[in-house]
Amino acid sequence: MQEKFNKIVDGKQVGLFVLKGGKLEVAITNYGAKIVTLKAPDKNGKIDDVVLGFDNLDDYLTKEPFFGAVCGRFANRIKKGHFELEGKAYDLVVNNGANHLHGGIKGFNAVVWDVESFSDNKLVLFYLAKDDEEGYPGNLKTTVTYQVTDDNELKVHYQAITDKTTILNFCQHSFFNLKGAGNGSIEDHYLTINADFYTPLDETQAPVGEVRFVDGTLMDFRSPVLISDRINAEFNQFTFGRGIDNNWVVKKGQAHDMAYAAELYEPVSGRTLEVFTTQPGIQVYSGNWVENFTGKYGKKYDVRYAICLEAQGFPCSPNYPQFPSPVLRPGENYDEICVYKLGVR
Repeated sequence: MQEKFNKIVDGKQVGLFVLKGGKLEVAITNYGAKIVTLKAPDKNGKIDDVVLGFDNLDDYLTKEPFFGAVCGRFANRIKKGHFELEGKAYDLVVNNGANHLHGGIKGFNAVVWDVESFSDNKLVLFYLAKDDEEGYPGNLKTTVTYQVTDDNELKVHYQAITDKTTILNFCQHSFFNLKGAGNGSIEDHYLTINADFYTPLDETQAPVGEVRFVDGTLMDFRSPVLISDRINAEFNQFTFGRGIDNNWVVKKGQAHDMAYAAELYEPVSGRTLEVFTTQPGIQVYSGNWVENFTGKYGKKYDVRYAICLEAQGFPCSPNYPQFPSPVLRPGENYDEICVYKLGVR
């Protein structure tokens, strides 16, 4: 597979970098800082690749479902692409219905990152987003570090500094299927979300600025829920996006504490996936718009064939001061971590 990623894009060398630790093997490309493969054993020791993706760079260049990408400068949605910062109005491209999504036409998912260092279990990537790139203010220097540990964890560490006040929100957008990528729907997985609150959406899938209790609603995933029992409910918070595409407020003591955010479990393979994060929210997306893709190993991907567990800041947070602030100023350091821990039960 590696030779199919060895190309020059935008004048920079692209490659595929394999990390190993514990029982995990992870392949990452510096095009979009994307996780291409994540191989892990099931309860019987059988190895499967549990993330959707393509086995060649050309498909990543011509198709963009955000498989495995780091999304930025602002992941998720900004309503109508509009925000104000230090008294100045900004209007970004609208590329998702009525809203701005995942950083614009050429977000961090579609640029070539510089490889700062690479070892058996760690890859450090760097990208300079220039002032006014995709309409955002400030020269933003961003580092993403991927590390695989002996405890079967994949750690994603985001760091950034800016020379002008800006907004930012990063997430890792891998599509997981614990049965193995392309092996059918994720509706037979169990999902747990460590959240007492969620951020309700309007008809365009943008937050309305409220935070509501999950108590007594279909947004309550505090105990394991079989996804098929919930996803097809007549409930407008789901049907706006043909499935789950919602943000929950991660339960934690203090802002930026590392906290347990979610768990995915698939009983046949026995695989579990736990998510821990310092970020305030987790967006769960059930692959509602992945339709008839041919992915790795010639397998077909379709609607709800995977689920994303995207630790991040709140969507549309530049427009709602009551949400955790996405603002980064000169002299400040953006420093957030997301951990994906694979296991079996």
